[in-house]
Amino acid sequence: MMMALGMFVFGLETLAYQEFQRQTDWRHGSTSRIGIRPARQYLGPGDDAITLPGILLPELAGSQLSLDVIREMGDSGKAWPLVDGSGRIYGLWAIESLSETRTLFFQDGAARRIEFTISLKRIDDDRVDLLGSLLGGAGDLLQGLL
Repeated sequence: MMMALGMFVFGLETLAYQEFQRQTDWRHGSTSRIGIRPARQYLGPGDDAITLPGILLPELAGSQLSLDVIREMGDSGKAWPLVDGSGRIYGLWAIESLSETRTLFFQDGAARRIEFTISLKRIDDDRVDLLGSLLGGAGDLLQGLL
């Protein structure tokens, strides 16, 4: 297991991301002053974003179904706990976007190579009302396939 977003596990069997990119911002308010630099005041944490680009090769590893599960999770509008393979807990994250590029097609139009990028944004950890559950969204999709 590379990482888990809710109950979705990233790995060779599902989706293996190639990079883990994280950007954390902090907010600083600014007030202009005459003849000197602006006064700044720390306002608190800003956005926290994670980007997971990767390549899916359905012939060798991974499944196109995994992209459908991520889409269902995003459609729910819920947030999901993010935990990496070493047990580090990152907090609650909402799926902001999923992009994919399909190339190298078989004769029937199925792609041999799918490049994807998943963008996540952190939400306040105390917003449990936004927490996704196994019973909705992706859980329904998985139940229909089993």
